[in-house]
Order: sequence, then C-alpha cells, then structure tokens
Amino acid sequence: MSASIFSPFSLRAIEIPNRVVVSPMCQYSALDGTASDWHLVNLGHLALSGPGLVFFEATHVNPEGRITPHCLGLYNDENERGLKRVVDFLKTWSKSRVGIQLGHAGRKGGTKPPFPAGDLPNDPALWTPVAPSALAYDEGWARPIALDRAGIAKATADFVAAAKRARRAGVEVIELHFAHGYLAHQFLSPLSNHRDDEYGGSLENRMRFPLELFQAVREAVPAEMPVGARISATDFVEGGWDLESSVVLVKRLAERGCDFVDVSGGGLSPLQKIHPAPGYQVGFAKAIRAATGMATIAVGMIVDPAYAERIVRDGEADFVALARGFLRDPRWLWNAADTLGGESFVPPQYARGRQTAIPKPSPK
Repeated sequence: MSASIFSPFSLRAIEIPNRVVVSPMCQYSALDGTASDWHLVNLGHLALSGPGLVFFEATHVNPEGRITPHCLGLYNDENERGLKRVVDFLKTWSKSRVGIQLGHAGRKGGTKPPFPAGDLPNDPALWTPVAPSALAYDEGWARPIALDRAGIAKATADFVAAAKRARRAGVEVIELHFAHGYLAHQFLSPLSNHRDDEYGGSLENRMRFPLELFQAVREAVPAEMPVGARISATDFVEGGWDLESSVVLVKRLAERGCDFVDVSGGGLSPLQKIHPAPGYQVGFAKAIRAATGMATIAVGMIVDPAYAERIVRDGEADFVALARGFLRDPRWLWNAADTLGGESFVPPQYARGRQTAIPKPSPK
C-alpha cells in the first residue's frame, strides 16, 4: 500500500500521526526571547486540525543570534518557562507532535522587526551581528564580526544548552536551522565564508561547524529523541552552495545520526534568482531522498491537498510542510480529509463543525 499524507511515520521513538507539518514561521512577537500569548494562540489553533508535527518558529540560542529583538529565544529560564506553557497546551489539547527549530541568525541578526506587534517596543535596541566572515549580507546591512574559535565554540555550546532546555520543556523533535542564510548556512556557502582556517575553504572545511554542531546536539539529547536539520539545497546563485554539496552534507549528517532533513532553498544572498511556483522546491527533497535515503520534508507553496498527497504517494518526500497554507486556512487538514477521504484529529469541542450531530451532555 502506498503512503499517504494521512499515514503515520516514525522518527526514532516518536510516531508522527500523519505526514503534514506546520513549518516554522517567524512571528516577531516575543519579549526578550520569551513566548507571548500570541504564540499560545497561534500554534494552539494551528494544531487543532491535527497536523502530524507542529514546529515552533526559529528559536534562537542566544540573544545576539536573534534575527530581531522580538524573535523567540531559548537561552534563559524565563524563555524556557514561556516555551513550556505553549508546549503543555499543544500536548494537552491536540494530537500533534511538537517540534522546535533551533537557530542562530549570524550576519542576518540584529535587524529591525518588520512590523509592530502588540505592546512590544516599537524601536528596540539592535546589536552588531556575528558571522563566519566579516561580510555584510547586503548594502546597508551591518558588517558582522567574524567569529574566532572561541566564538564558534560558544555558539555550539549555546545550541546544546537550548536543545536541553527544549527537551525539559517537553519538545519532542529538534530541527537545527542550517538554511535561509543564517549562521550555519553562512559557514556552508563559499559566498559568505571566506575563512582561511579549518572552518573555511574546501567543502569539508565549510561543513565542519554545522557537522560539529549537529553531533554535539545529537549527543546531548536522549537517543530516542529525533534530531534533524533544515537546509537550503541551493543558494540560487552561480558559484554558491548547490544541490550536489547538499547531498554530501546530508550523507555526513546521516553518519552522525540525523533523522530527517527539511529541504528548502535560498536566503543567503540578495543576488538569488528564484521563480516561485507551487512545488518549486519539491525536486530538491526528491533528489536528496533518492541520493541519501534520508527522510525528507518537502516545502514550497504546497497548498493543494491533491498535490500534497501526490508528493508523498510518489515518494518525492516523506512529509509535506505548509506555512502560508495554514495561515490562510488553519483547518487545511480537515479540508484535505474531506477532499481525499482521509481522517484527521478533531477536538471534541469542534466536533459540530465536522458532523451534523451535536454532542450533548449525558444524563446523570
């Protein structure tokens, strides 16, 4: 029997009830890194239609690693308590498994939030970012401080500490953010990594930091806990990181116990040439899965349920991840079940929205 988006899938000891994933989506609504009521409501209602895995947005491992001052973090006890509050809600009221994307923005950090949110400060203080090399992302962006070996070691230690905090808070799946032009991706790409030490130059050297980082996190959490990575399969820039290099990286990650890769693209350079269309990045997941045998998550404007089903059924990827699709329709999976004839979790409080009979209290 062929797989379906409604089929379960196991990652180590965690059974994911179906193949639909809520992608990590930055909300720019945290206070000093701590999740707010917005995170509780946002992730809570996205989980109520029963996606198999719901990811917290990019959650940064130290203050200077945040994209903006209003981004989520996991580097102190208050951050951990705020995260646990949301995790507890998700695990109490939904059937979705809970994942977190741990990241560090590198040279794309210390930027202004894209919009005002709630009562958060409208003009928060910024900072000078760090990166593998002192190369700004683009004209008008801050020139970062190049990390020395001590800075690299600190970043790795901060990822490990955040992973341990995530586990204590009840998170079930960890995804390390190696994509979209953030710190690990900056080490991988020759466009942003101009180092002349053991962390720069050759492909093996440019992969060194992400691989050391992955192995440190993998060893810091229990063997039964899945750990994967989100990668940009290509920079979409001539001479940049590419699919061939991504295949090599995923093979090295597999040797270190990686359980899945979430395959996206771009984000490293303003020179990228991307032509978005439904499924425009699915081919990357398909190629990496075929070359490595790694479990993959496909992304990229996957909004039609029949198309999502075809991706999984035809073995192009093991999961499909939606972002905008869930923002537009938080009950996307219910509609997919109606269209395709599958089953999805329905909270009893919402049962009347899925059936004609209305549950009533039982007599004493």
